[in-house]
Amino acid sequence: MDYNFTYNFPAVRGIQANREYYVAMCPLKLIPKIFLFDEEEIPPEFRAQRLLNKHRIPEITRYILENPNDYVFSSITASVDGEMRFVPYDDKNNKNIGRLVINMDARFLINDGQHRRAAIEEAININPDLGNETISVVFFHDQGLRRSQQLFADLNKHAVTSTKSIGILYDWRDELSIITKEIIQSNDLLRILTDMENSSLSKFSPKIFTLSAIYTTNKHLVSLKKESRISEDTKNFLKRFWDILTQSIKEWQLVFNKQMTAHMLRANYLCSYSIVLEAIGMIGYELRMNNHKKWGNVIKSLEKIDWSRSNDFLWLHRAYNKNGRINKNQHSIKLTKNQIKIQLGLPLTQEEEQLECEFLKKGF
Repeated sequence: MDYNFTYNFPAVRGIQANREYYVAMCPLKLIPKIFLFDEEEIPPEFRAQRLLNKHRIPEITRYILENPNDYVFSSITASVDGEMRFVPYDDKNNKNIGRLVINMDARFLINDGQHRRAAIEEAININPDLGNETISVVFFHDQGLRRSQQLFADLNKHAVTSTKSIGILYDWRDELSIITKEIIQSNDLLRILTDMENSSLSKFSPKIFTLSAIYTTNKHLVSLKKESRISEDTKNFLKRFWDILTQSIKEWQLVFNKQMTAHMLRANYLCSYSIVLEAIGMIGYELRMNNHKKWGNVIKSLEKIDWSRSNDFLWLHRAYNKNGRINKNQHSIKLTKNQIKIQLGLPLTQEEEQLECEFLKKGF
């Protein structure tokens, strides 16, 4: 190997499945230059990775640029098709710590991390100073298309996406996430009855809300535009809204006071399901935007609504289907919102009236 035409990376050597692999530190500015993508026109059976989803790249790029002091990336995994040699610093005591020497004619193929690579390229174009920072890269010897495809499959097969609630719980950048957690901790009922980790509740869960459902309801309540900040006035509104709401739904109070189990509530009533929470959130936003001075009294009136799952006249084909299964789509949320507004004596918008007419024409 000609050392005048090589890449040299400080690296650590390891063994997996009786094969050597290497973990190296690679400058970000080098990432776009050495790593290639398969061409889009190549059929999937002849590619070693999925097509790039270009819609994901701006979000990842923004994440790097907006958090220059605390962004974090997991390793890129790549196969090297060409000459590659590991040179230990010390053959006796540190034989697995050394330099990874790769011929410049070698072809690098990303097995995992193509979206990170594209985002890094865009971020460096905007802020060249990032180019001197590094990312860890796991290098494997390329052993042909079949092996590269298997690497991609194995790396992604066992990846488990975290729940939406966990993402919100651990997110200290998103202002609405922070406010939602503060509201839950300051409200006794929410603090006790909210599952902070899971985004769906098991049949016999003692909780009646999920963190993700409350967060989504808050998104409807404030209807923030991108990059907008949440004012103190809005924060106070959210806290007061939940204080009034939790006092107004008598079925929640029964669970809080241990007069009803959470399982019984979910089995017999709709009021803790996200479809209802989101609909209420939309109504709360409209009340605030319309400067409804007695919006608190309107929310208190929710206690008069019959949330029974057996009340087909109010909720069938809106909140649940004929088999009793809860509907969870935007159309159903809007129909549920219509019914809640009707029960509260609130006027429907022109769009809502049209939706209601279409619903009634179906003979429901």
